[in-house]
Amino acid sequence: MKAMVEYMVSDKKSGFRRTLRLRRKMRMKIKIKYLADIFPIEILPDGDWIDLRCARDTWVEPGEYVQIPLGVAMELPEGYEAHVIPRSSTFRKYKILLANSYGLIDHTYCGDNDEWRFPAYATDEVKIPKNERICQFRIVPVQPKIEFETVESLGNPDRGGIGSTGRI
Repeated sequence: MKAMVEYMVSDKKSGFRRTLRLRRKMRMKIKIKYLADIFPIEILPDGDWIDLRCARDTWVEPGEYVQIPLGVAMELPEGYEAHVIPRSSTFRKYKILLANSYGLIDHTYCGDNDEWRFPAYATDEVKIPKNERICQFRIVPVQPKIEFETVESLGNPDRGGIGSTGRI
């Protein structure tokens, strides 16, 4: 687990306030059950994302949707969720896209048979070998409980619309 120390910083020029977080590295334990005979998950020293593997040889036809089994079930700590995305080489190597654009696994998906899967859409005919690294995940804290307050003005300067950063 990572202990957090938070403090507020105000930018006098823009008037924006933001919370900065300092993290102390502590280990968090996650229970994992392997549902297939695949290579164990490795935590690499460079990077924050953890690779997941295809749990069986998979053939996909162009235009086909498949849920590729990843061969693992995990129990995430309460208050955390996993974000699953393709590896940067997945489309180049296998011409598959993550069908939902973004994968989300919450801590309640933790049964013995709750196998993590990669919902894929194939743009070409492809064979993905068992044990091939096709996606990656990281765990993050869940969104805190929020409530909305309707106001007449937000009291902040406009930035100029979406895509306006860096314009002169």
